[in-house]
Amino acid sequence: MKKLIAVAALSLLPFTSAMADQDIGCGLGSMVMAGQEGKVFKVLGATTNGTSGNQTFGITFGTLGCDGTDTVTSTAKVSLFIDGNMDNLARDMSKGEGETLSTLAEVWGLSAEDQVTFNQLAQANFSDVFTSENVTSQAVLENLNALMSNNADLSAYTLS
Repeated sequence: MKKLIAVAALSLLPFTSAMADQDIGCGLGSMVMAGQEGKVFKVLGATTNGTSGNQTFGITFGTLGCDGTDTVTSTAKVSLFIDGNMDNLARDMSKGEGETLSTLAEVWGLSAEDQVTFNQLAQANFSDVFTSENVTSQAVLENLNALMSNNADLSAYTLS
């Protein structure tokens, strides 16, 4: 069920992700919190954007720091998924299996045949992907992408 919800949410990405701030998106929260640093301001900005429904307005009319003309890329989808699932992803990668790891492979666009190789690569190189307990989702994406680019079976899936 979680996998279905994650895939459904990512399919709505084209309607919600014209990003003014890489972490919290565009909208009133991004405008109010512009120039502020730290997690507290990011959370407040994201909460404002998410609960007030102003991102849709901003994307539609090109206001509130929203563009609405960008193309949603595979990198954006994968990044969004990793960001929202860091703890579960770390757990699954350490085991080399699990729903979150499987969903990441689907979001990434891996074929069913290559998912086994992906899972093995992720588990064998877990400490190279999750380099510390404070690693960012962007670093996880970059580390995993680099590993895949150096793997003969998975290099075709490398994100640009």
